[in-house]
Amino acid sequence: MIFRFSFGKLSLDAEIADTPTARAIAAKMPFESTAQTWGEEVYFSTPVSAKLEPGAQQVVDAGTVCFWTQGDAIALPYGRTPISTDHRPKLANPCNVLGTLKNHSLLKNVKAGDKVRVEKA
Repeated sequence: MIFRFSFGKLSLDAEIADTPTARAIAAKMPFESTAQTWGEEVYFSTPVSAKLEPGAQQVVDAGTVCFWTQGDAIALPYGRTPISTDHRPKLANPCNVLGTLKNHSLLKNVKAGDKVRVEKA
């Protein structure tokens, strides 16, 4: 499935795997939230709660779409976070891996407080 994240005029699509968390998010779409930033990561709260799934990771590749179970939030890392130990994003905690974001480098244009809309593409 394809999720679309729209931050004002900026829209980014992500290829999302069929996982329990992804299905729960899709069932709540469309929804809106407010973007927050943490280093080179954009994250925002969702109307979904989920448990850690097998394969949850804390260190991921840039552009990985993640679900932060401890914050009920989608995390979109596009570079280093404040706790990264190399070039890869290191998330605050292990997160469920949902898929891959196309054109993730464009996330550098998103600012804390920007509105985000999440919907099926």
